[in-house]
Amino acid sequence: MDEKLLQEKKYTKWIWILSITVPVAVAILFGVNLKKLGFDIQPLSFLPPIYATINAITALLLVVGLWAIKNKKIQVHKRIMQLAIACSVLFLLLYIMYHMTSDSTKYGGEGWMQYVYYFILITHILLSIGVIPFVLVTYVRAITGQYERHRKIARITFPIWLYVAVTGVIVYIMISPYY
Repeated sequence: MDEKLLQEKKYTKWIWILSITVPVAVAILFGVNLKKLGFDIQPLSFLPPIYATINAITALLLVVGLWAIKNKKIQVHKRIMQLAIACSVLFLLLYIMYHMTSDSTKYGGEGWMQYVYYFILITHILLSIGVIPFVLVTYVRAITGQYERHRKIARITFPIWLYVAVTGVIVYIMISPYY
């Protein structure tokens, strides 16, 4: 077996573990409210605009990363994509912290806007779960030097990840009047 494929295979177990564990952990922690469990903790109600901004930054980084690689700026692309991954992880941590200290906010819109909101929210949630293995596989193929395979999966990963980042901002904008 090719050396690069062997390297990728070493990461496969971790990709599966993270792809399953992260969404399950988020779902579990989403339902944990520390205040209701008796902890004397202040709600972190200031976090939603921060993590929405991080989503916007992630979207911008993805577009800049695409520009960099299209212009053969490989090191810039590498650093930008690592930063995009770091932003996504930071978003996730802040999102969990918010939901562990604050009650969930219900969308208050009515009529057709309610359908638009829930369509965006549901597709955002489902694709945010589905993009995890794509991002990880794409990254692993890059760091193991499988650039052609990296390029092929990145063509799938990029639009999904960009959609998740952009719709995260849209969901925040739509629900922000009801906080």
